[in-house]
Amino acid sequence: MNQKNQGEGNREAAKEYNEATKDFVESGKVEKNMNKHINLTDEEKKEIQEAEVKGKEKAKK
Repeated sequence: MNQKNQGEGNREAAKEYNEATKDFVESGKVEKNMNKHINLTDEEKKEIQEAEVKGKEKAKK
């Protein structure tokens, strides 16, 4: 394993990350997981909305 320290802006790591991300998106797993919310109960939807509101409140501070 002959690695050369590239410091900030590691092009090799960025290329590997981009390829892995592209492969994941093209695998169909995004759509599969994205549609999980369709089968949520009303209580689960409410909990998610409350968590989103809390998160946004913290982000505004």
